[in-house]
Amino acid sequence: MAKLISKTYGDALFELAVEESKVDVILEEIKQLQNILKENTDFSKLMTHPKIIKEEKLQVAENVFKGRVSDELMGFLLIVISKDRYQDLDDILEYFVTEVKKYKGIGVATVTTAVPLKEEQCKKIEQKLLDTTGYKTMEINYQIDVALIGGMVIRIGDRVVDSSISTKLNELQKELLKVQI
Repeated sequence: MAKLISKTYGDALFELAVEESKVDVILEEIKQLQNILKENTDFSKLMTHPKIIKEEKLQVAENVFKGRVSDELMGFLLIVISKDRYQDLDDILEYFVTEVKKYKGIGVATVTTAVPLKEEQCKKIEQKLLDTTGYKTMEINYQIDVALIGGMVIRIGDRVVDSSISTKLNELQKELLKVQI
């Protein structure tokens, strides 16, 4: 259900941003808004408190954000609050950011290796991902997991390429267990 809500509201905001040619402006505002909300958890507690009436929440949001964000984002925030969907705001904003990245051809990947990679290795991985995926640019998060032993695991969305030694050893073990003597 939460995924449907974030998609519905996120799509609406994304379509508005594209329609108004303000994708970059709203994206930047949303990134700043996400940081502000992370740092000020009390604000979220206030906006989701059941004993505070909706009109007061709307007034607080206007006092805090009006003039500091675009009219489009301000109106969107007021709609989210008036529909009692503030608790879904983080998911909605994340969905919007993801849609903008798709729109701009930005791929997001997580590369996990057993040891830290050198800069030239990172550049080769990025270039290989760009060549094979069709994205214009890549945002790559590098992680280290010594349990992999060697090789790497690349994750882009729901796609995973696992060329780690630990996975190959597990597969080999399964095959050996199937062999009957």
